[in-house]
Amino acid sequence: MFLKMVQLIHTISKGDFKEAVKKIRELVDNVNYDDLCEITKNIGMIPENIEHDSSEEKMYSKASDIILARCFRELGLAARALDERADSADILAESIRGYNYSLVADAKCFRLSRTAKNQKDFKVSNLSDWRGSENEYAVLVAPYFQYPQTKSQIYSKALEHNVCLLTWEHLSLLLKYNVKETEIFSLESLWNASQMMARDKKLAYANAQMCFLPKMDELIAKKIGIDMPRYHQDLEKYKTFILYRGRCEIGFWEKEIEKIKEYSREKAIEELIAAKKLNEKIGAIKGYLSKLKTQE
Repeated sequence: MFLKMVQLIHTISKGDFKEAVKKIRELVDNVNYDDLCEITKNIGMIPENIEHDSSEEKMYSKASDIILARCFRELGLAARALDERADSADILAESIRGYNYSLVADAKCFRLSRTAKNQKDFKVSNLSDWRGSENEYAVLVAPYFQYPQTKSQIYSKALEHNVCLLTWEHLSLLLKYNVKETEIFSLESLWNASQMMARDKKLAYANAQMCFLPKMDELIAKKIGIDMPRYHQDLEKYKTFILYRGRCEIGFWEKEIEKIKEYSREKAIEELIAAKKLNEKIGAIKGYLSKLKTQE
């Protein structure tokens, strides 16, 4: 189903954006539970056949918002992906089981080929601001193994601003074990995890990157109702799956290399000029100079 969704993105991304979003929403809202689990397992890794900085990539990002909203609904919340707006969160969710809280959320997806990531890629401070005064919690969802593995300010900022750093793998596990908020089972402590961690004096801010994800792992395992050895077995399966996806993405680029090797000289030159966007750069300079002339 994930591949079907990616193919749909390829097909519709060149048309009207709102109409394309509607088609993606229809697909995601109507897939069965198992298909949703499969999509959620994959969505954090942008396929290499989605062109970088393209209408396809923008549509893929929107699809991840719609999928995250569906995941929240399966967890027992009311949730929806918001329309395109600058300076706002992508998803709004709220408890419908009498716990009287709401949250904003942001979905992040990265390519396996994307190496350097910094705190701006995660927008922790922005997400805290987007919560406003009317929402209690802010949740960031990104791929587990794409969070910084070394020291990063995103962890201390998450603790400081009470932003929950969740992962697509966490969501996949919650779905796998059919976890739902009910009148007698609340997920609120999960969204409030950062505040609880910040209160723990044993967790030094300087070592936040050492404690944050392990603490989140413990919370997820507790919500699911499994012990940590079982949890780590499940998490290890996601590593194996990522290795498989990685081989698929490598295969895509190896095929591209073979295609390039078959280019004629003229085709190679044409592609190089397009890749460097040389004509666009010339056009931008000409446009600037044209404006200067009109000011004379």
